[in-house]
Amino acid sequence: MFVQLGFGALVLLLVLLALSTFRILREYERGVVFQLGRFWQVKGPGLILLIPMVQQMVRVDLRTVVLDVPPQDVITRDNVSVKVNAVLYFRVLDPQRAIIQVEDFLMATSQLAQTTLRAVLGKHELDELLAERERLNVDVQKVLDAQTDSWGIKVANVEIKHVDLNESMIRAIAKQAEAERERRAKVIHAEGELQASEKLAEAAEVLGRQPGAMQLRYMQTLSVIANDRTSTIVFPLPIELLKGMADLSPKA
Repeated sequence: MFVQLGFGALVLLLVLLALSTFRILREYERGVVFQLGRFWQVKGPGLILLIPMVQQMVRVDLRTVVLDVPPQDVITRDNVSVKVNAVLYFRVLDPQRAIIQVEDFLMATSQLAQTTLRAVLGKHELDELLAERERLNVDVQKVLDAQTDSWGIKVANVEIKHVDLNESMIRAIAKQAEAERERRAKVIHAEGELQASEKLAEAAEVLGRQPGAMQLRYMQTLSVIANDRTSTIVFPLPIELLKGMADLSPKA
């Protein structure tokens, strides 16, 4: 019985040694190996051999991580309070620095993204936050990438997902948009009146140079008005016609 127990313990010990000696890393994984507590090298992918009790390995995933940044209270430059959340895309480029330089690079990147989002968006006004998201995404991405570079992390992209406003601010924005539409309508109407007055001035100038043209214009106006048989038309005689008749009366 003791022989069987000893043989079983030996088999169990060999299995444990094999598990602690042989490691398999996938294509997207790397192993940061420490030897007696000191950094030795980065290994992988494939089969990795470790010296039991002497070497330890920390797995690092090199795939792109999608990190959801929770809603943040942001006060814009024009003193408007909004809630903004975003999504962050980053990946580990240097496994050694990602493990040695920071305790938990996932948590550190998440916290840094929250503070950076508040700091960068707080420098802009609400109109920029609503209309220029692409530019703000690039600004946040550049700031984050510069700060995470020492951790061996590359921030590839930052996307602002939602900008939540309170009800009073939504009503104020709606009123502002309505006022802007009314302003544009008045401007367009004024421009139309200006163009019409310019054309009328040109027409009056042409008619003033040709006295007979005024008579033809009277006749055209009369023919247009006469189409409506229910109308009573009071048509004044042109001054030029009366002058002509006055010149002919002494001769008669």
